[in-house]
Amino acid sequence: MTATDPASPKPIIIIGAGMAGLACASYLHRAGRTVLVLEADDAVGGRVRTDVTPDGFRLDRGFQVLLTKYPEVQRLLDYGALQLRAFRSGAVIRLEDGRETTLQNPLQQPLAAFTALTSSIGTLADKLRILSFVQQIQRQTSAQLLAHPSTDTLTFLRSYGWSEQIINRFFRPFFGGVFLDRELTTASNFFEFVFQQFVRGEATVPALGMQQIPEQLAARLPTGAVRLGTRVAAIEGQTVRLADGETLEAAAVVVAVDGEAAARLLPTLRQPVPTAWRRTTCTYFAADHSPGRADQLLRLNAAPDSLAHNVAFPSDVAPAYAPAGRTLISVSTHGSQTMTEQELTARLRGELTAWFGPAAAHWQHLRTYHIPHALPTYAAGQPVQQPLQLGEGLYRCGDYTAYPSLNAAVASGREVAELLLG
Repeated sequence: MTATDPASPKPIIIIGAGMAGLACASYLHRAGRTVLVLEADDAVGGRVRTDVTPDGFRLDRGFQVLLTKYPEVQRLLDYGALQLRAFRSGAVIRLEDGRETTLQNPLQQPLAAFTALTSSIGTLADKLRILSFVQQIQRQTSAQLLAHPSTDTLTFLRSYGWSEQIINRFFRPFFGGVFLDRELTTASNFFEFVFQQFVRGEATVPALGMQQIPEQLAARLPTGAVRLGTRVAAIEGQTVRLADGETLEAAAVVVAVDGEAAARLLPTLRQPVPTAWRRTTCTYFAADHSPGRADQLLRLNAAPDSLAHNVAFPSDVAPAYAPAGRTLISVSTHGSQTMTEQELTARLRGELTAWFGPAAAHWQHLRTYHIPHALPTYAAGQPVQQPLQLGEGLYRCGDYTAYPSLNAAVASGREVAELLLG
């Protein structure tokens, strides 16, 4: 490891203005180092982006939330400036037979949340196991949970003793939505970590959309430190060659793009197998009245063959997500989709009409986002941290080097900055 020279006139070049790259740049700039962030897209954020429609709807590219007790995020972001708006803890679950049951604070207050025996979510033993599990994970730090030996989440849930009933009616729809993985093949140590985050904190969105998060970090950097619309063609030692032929000399290079893009930029280095990704499709609708009764709860679908896996009403939580008098509806469908957008929208309308009533047939379709690279997979046995230094003056960061979350992206950016600072 070689620390960079503070007196060097060359900047540390960071390729990618997603959360990992911006976090790295923030810590380096705070320490007095000159940074230059190169971003191929037209705005910062990477996967954390928000589009604003001509009539004033704010559409995050995929349904996303910020968990407020993420340890890395807490130390970096100004929550007050983001004006975070919280979903209520809990969910309304649609069972296989079409009935609904409401769970409030199911992880924070499990015995109170599962009081309705007629809900058929789980047995009394299931509820007591959740209470026991909450107490168990509260005695450990996030780092300790992530260091646990892992199996897949489904095996973990079964071995802990939870019934198939609560697995299928609560854990699959809830954590399957978080992981974009209804089969629950995601590593169990990550399940434990995420469970703890929901117990300790809130699921929130910034008042003006998720892109406010990366924009807050970018705003802390000097004018000119972020170059948008700048595509990198190659890295040659500590020279960065751009697609337009320009070359830039760097004190060090940080590759802060996703795993597949990193492998393309670094073809001569021994890289891990290109990251496998979880896919999702987010379909946005608009309505004149909130189908969510303004209860600020997420809707989960326990039916295994449904397309609408979870439904949220972001404007019930953060009113600026929709123009006055309108409601924004987010519908998530996980996995690969071979249907056309028209076919998917029609199928969703049918399911949503059965779920929310005849008015859903007339909801205005706003936009559909197909997101093939929504989250990197994190399988049992996968290391919680891959090497971040690739060679002399060459580093990488991003959640694919650890586990799939905003917390991991920010952590990897901080860790690379610390390596550079020596």
